[in-house]
Amino acid sequence: MNIKKIGYYLGTGILTAIMIYSVQMYLRNPEAIADYFESVNYPRYLVYPLAIAKVLGLVAIWGNFSRSLKEWAYAGFFFDVTLAFTAHMVAKDGGELFSIIAFLALMISYFLGKTVRP
Repeated sequence: MNIKKIGYYLGTGILTAIMIYSVQMYLRNPEAIADYFESVNYPRYLVYPLAIAKVLGLVAIWGNFSRSLKEWAYAGFFFDVTLAFTAHMVAKDGGELFSIIAFLALMISYFLGKTVRP
């Protein structure tokens, strides 16, 4: 296995771990997450749709069903981590580190995924 393939799987694995962590938080404690969303002016009703979208995005990336579907999944994660970073900065809760790590993992996964055959 070459270095690009290792980087791809590492980046995708880190992105997956962060997204699964957030999904389980959304599903285990939806009221607290909804309160947090509301505190940064995001709608409360986004908790469940966002959890479902994250799971579907991971399925699209790992499943490798369609190149355009995979591109949409990466775009969705891009917007998700960008908005999460903004929300954590506004809330000043120190959670922006996970958003930065997720963004870096997303970029590594996306760009290395174009050069290697997963």
